Parts: sequence; C-alpha cells; structure tokens
Amino acid sequence: MRRTLAVAAAISVCTLTTAPAGAAPRTTKGAGITTKGTGWNLTSRLGVTGLSPSRPYTVTFATAAMKARYTPYLTAAVAQAQAAGVKLALGGVETVNPAKCGPVGHVQITEMYRPLQKPGYSQGMPCPHPPKGVGTGGIAAIDSEYFDGSYRIDTYVVRNTVVHEMLHALGLDHPNVDLDKDGVVENSECVATSYGNKPIMCDPNGGYRTTTNVGKLTGFDVNGLKALLANSRAQGVK
Repeated sequence: MRRTLAVAAAISVCTLTTAPAGAAPRTTKGAGITTKGTGWNLTSRLGVTGLSPSRPYTVTFATAAMKARYTPYLTAAVAQAQAAGVKLALGGVETVNPAKCGPVGHVQITEMYRPLQKPGYSQGMPCPHPPKGVGTGGIAAIDSEYFDGSYRIDTYVVRNTVVHEMLHALGLDHPNVDLDKDGVVENSECVATSYGNKPIMCDPNGGYRTTTNVGKLTGFDVNGLKALLANSRAQGVK
C-alpha cells in the first residue's frame, strides 16, 4: 500500500487528483506539457512535469543492507526506465535525511516505521517544484514492518511497492480514475490491460503478480516516464 510523500521541513501527505481513463491527455503549463494519460499520471501538483533527457538519475540507499535488499527488486524496472530513455542507474550508499531532498539527481531509498502512521503503508515523492518542472530526484520511505515480522504482506506486493515508490520519486503519481462513474475514485480503480494487469502505480498494490514479471513496469508506467521526458524536451530541456 502506498501514498504520495511530500518533503518540506518534514514529511507530509499530499493527495493528488486524476483524470478519467481514456480521456484526452490534459495539457498544462504551456503548449506541449501533458500531465495525464491512459494509465499514467504525473506529480504536477508538486510542480513535477518532466525528467531531464540528459541528466543522470541515481538510486541510492541509506545503508548497505538496504542496498542488498532492494537492488534485486529494482533491477528490472531500472532497465525498463533506461530503455524508455531515462538515464537511471542503481548506485551506492549515502546518508538519507527524510526531512529534505538529497543531492540533485538522487532517488534515495530508506526505511521508516510506518511513514504514514498507518500499518503497511510506504511513501514516496519527488523533490517538489523544481525549476521548469524538471525532476531532480526524491525520496522513497519503505515501511520497515514488511521485514520485522510485525506485518504480513505478500512478497509480490513488497516488490511492486518498492518500484512504485521509486517511480513516485521520479515524478509519477497514482493513475486511479472513476471508471464506474459513481463519483468516487476508489482503491484499485485503474485501467488494466486485456490480461487484467494494472499499472504498478495503481493505488494500492498495482503491477504484475507473477514470479516472472513482478516488479516490472507495465506499458502504462513506461508511457508515463516517456511523457516526463517529452515534457522536458517540449520546454527545450536537453
């Protein structure tokens, strides 16, 4: 389970809106800036609408133990992001302060006990309001309860959650939409493929469940990353 993380003086919660699935992409902040599409949504409320096509982005970890734990969970998704054009790589260990953003271009992974004060919930966000909306990295706080035996959670959910939070830090938000037109955007109410696979960014617990594909991005998620790159190019960011 997961929600969006906001960093100011300390971690706080930010709820973001979504657009109906299948609706025409919405353009904001000038011509060529698209913030929503089928199965993906950008963190535009926090001012993040793009990723630099040339800036390196590096995933770092608060401890060596976290690096060893999470690297296998993230490897496939990082490779997919690279194939989509994001210069993303898995890095090493550095100090993480959840109250502020780290170095430019760093996506920092740490663990916290109940980041949202709710059992089983992790939290991730991009550094808010970067210049020209071009993401500068962010923080993902994974609930430590997953690993201390105090909270039961399926392995596939943990793996998808770690990737989900990393993508929050890059600038993707939940793509949940009011598919049944009842006036409420509900949990897991997301567009799906013909095989029933929902975006890994769907809240909560989207993504593949099979051993072969768990932790991988769906085509919806890849399209979101491509939109972040396209938005930056539209603003002349190289």
